[in-house]
Amino acid sequence: MEGLLFLTFATIAVLCAINLVLQTHPISSALSLIGVLGSVAVLYLLLGGEFIAAVQLIVYAGAIMVLFVFVIMLLNTGAEKRPTRKVLVTWISLPLLFTFIALAAMLIGAQVPRTETVTFGGFAGGTTLSVGRALFTQYLLPFEITSILILIAILGAVVLARKEI
Repeated sequence: MEGLLFLTFATIAVLCAINLVLQTHPISSALSLIGVLGSVAVLYLLLGGEFIAAVQLIVYAGAIMVLFVFVIMLLNTGAEKRPTRKVLVTWISLPLLFTFIALAAMLIGAQVPRTETVTFGGFAGGTTLSVGRALFTQYLLPFEITSILILIAILGAVVLARKEI
């Protein structure tokens, strides 16, 4: 059952990611990104990381996507205009792309050492205690620097969006 759920949500994540790249309207891309983030949260649940799945939904699919949609609405962008491509270029580039992906996969597969396979529900590192302890001891400085950078980005967006009086 876990394998079927994994394949279902992994397929949804990949299809939403492809749709994210192919969309011409920014709001449609943002909605596709929400689909990817939701599918990844379910995959975390399947692996036993309940806390990480909840954080994925609350922080990324919730707060960050609201921020993205707010910025898209603030910029008031329309649909992207696609350049016209010749059919010959498409027919030449697609086989080259698939060849590159296959070669990259073979090279990465040859370099990565073999490890044991993932067992569903076997992940024990995503508890609230372990994440909180690591975040506020070992990773406190990067956490605080990230929060300051986000604050600076928000202030910059407010200054840029401010209308001249």
